[in-house]
Amino acid sequence: MHPPIEDYALIGDHQTAGLVGRDGSIDWLCLPRFDSAACFAALIGDEDNGHWRIAPKGTGPCTRRAYRENSLVLDSEWDTDEGSVRVTDLMPQRERAPEVVRVVEGLRGRVTVHSTLRLRFDYGSIVPWMRRADGHRVAVAGPDSVWLRTEPEVRGWGKDKSTHAEFTVAEGEKVAFVLTWHPSHEPRPRLIDPHDALRNSVDDWQAWAARCRYRGPHREAVLRSLITLKALTYAPTGGLVAAPTTSLPEEIGGVRNWDYRYCWLRDSTLTLDALLSVGYLEEARAWRDWLLRAAAGDPADLQIMYGIAGERRLPEVTLDWLSGYRDSAPVRVGNDAVRQLQLDVYGEVIDSLTLAHRAGLASKPHAWSIRNALMDFLHSAWRLPDAGLWEVRGPNRHFVHSKVMAWVAADRTVRTLEENPGLRGDVGRWRAMRDEVHREVCERGYDPVRNTFTQSYDSPELDAALLLIPRLGFLPPDDPRVVGTVDAIQDELGHGGLLRRYTAEATAVDGLPGREGTFLVCSFWLADALHLTGRTKEARELFERLAGLVNDVGLLSEEYDPAGGRQLGNFPQAFSHIGLVNTALTLFGAEEAG
Repeated sequence: MHPPIEDYALIGDHQTAGLVGRDGSIDWLCLPRFDSAACFAALIGDEDNGHWRIAPKGTGPCTRRAYRENSLVLDSEWDTDEGSVRVTDLMPQRERAPEVVRVVEGLRGRVTVHSTLRLRFDYGSIVPWMRRADGHRVAVAGPDSVWLRTEPEVRGWGKDKSTHAEFTVAEGEKVAFVLTWHPSHEPRPRLIDPHDALRNSVDDWQAWAARCRYRGPHREAVLRSLITLKALTYAPTGGLVAAPTTSLPEEIGGVRNWDYRYCWLRDSTLTLDALLSVGYLEEARAWRDWLLRAAAGDPADLQIMYGIAGERRLPEVTLDWLSGYRDSAPVRVGNDAVRQLQLDVYGEVIDSLTLAHRAGLASKPHAWSIRNALMDFLHSAWRLPDAGLWEVRGPNRHFVHSKVMAWVAADRTVRTLEENPGLRGDVGRWRAMRDEVHREVCERGYDPVRNTFTQSYDSPELDAALLLIPRLGFLPPDDPRVVGTVDAIQDELGHGGLLRRYTAEATAVDGLPGREGTFLVCSFWLADALHLTGRTKEARELFERLAGLVNDVGLLSEEYDPAGGRQLGNFPQAFSHIGLVNTALTLFGAEEAG
């Protein structure tokens, strides 16, 4: 049985990430990038698909664990009959090669510790050839090579296609493991000092965290969310992955299992807003620049997601040799939703560029030309049905949120031209489009009998994305239609005090069997909407509940199952942590961000 999703903690080096369980096992790690094939895939298979466990011999989960203050360096401690021991896990910010450092330290008594390293390249399907060289254990298979060493050297042996080590540590003694990946055709990278790497990693993370301007309630949760977002950012390009994992299920045993190791345009405005509001201008600029590069080209070809360097082809395949997390199959790599038409992304891109401009980020010479090209395409395309924000795999529809985002694109373009009359653009054309979209949405996307906007034209279903209407400025928060929509969504999509994305019988909407959990970012949107409509006490109570759902090290997945009391979906999820940051800012005031 796999551990609960919330039993995992994140380590990373700004280019990839791993998940460490409470039992001291790294069950997921892709090298060298977030979207590379995993060499530890036990998370979505079993131990034979690769993992690396270091823990006191014969023990189970750790007694306690925590990140070092304001860092991504993880300490896990075990108390045993023989004494106590700490395992510190980290991935140093890389100079060239990705590395995992694991430092075992005796705290009390004398404790025997066992390490089991089971490398399996290509998502657990390839057993590498192992050999010894220069005091290392070396694993090679095709393009991948991994070197393992310890300081000081400890007794090791091979058994059952795994590498084992066993040693005893007394109080104050340390044994460091360093695992290094590099392309097999290249020479081994230079050795790092694991103890220097630990100190430098803590210093680097704490220096970064010190730049956070937020000083309001739940600062620890907000800062942990920001550290998580930083860890999910691919440093060479500035792209932010939705999550570092693939195929963690939205329903245990179900088929709603997707690869989230890519960058979604839908996250762009909310991400920029969070980063800019708390003082991370460098990260906001990098994300804006990634967005401009990704959006460049024929506007008709704008995708909903891209690879971390802006790659456009993300073919979806299933890995049939992996059983899936708790038998939730299939396991998917790649994402076919990349080919969908989602009109909301045009609004997201233009809103993001507007936000960046108003925040004072230096403009790129070509940014306005890209915006004009996107608007020229959207002028006619907004009338088309699409797959919507949630990437439904059923028939395209006239999703109301997509139309609202088309309105956002026109509105932000009109405002920018009005504020900057020297810019090239037909303000009258975009103003007319803005008015036409607004009029049609209010006529066809609103149910006057129930006093609520609906998920799509001429349909009874609701959609939590409609909660963004007041935040986006489509209608003021005190408009009766907004108030009615908030009430209807809370009533019809509520489950255990949280929100689903859309109707519980999702098959009718997205064409897939089964159900999913409550969607955490939607619940944060509800808190925002409650506050904007004057129900601040209720909004803060909901935020308190949501902040209490983080696991013991402050992480959130995509969804939550109120009945089972467990997290669901890919983990940790950027969208959920973006929601936490932005809702804290909404509820507790911009003055708390400095």
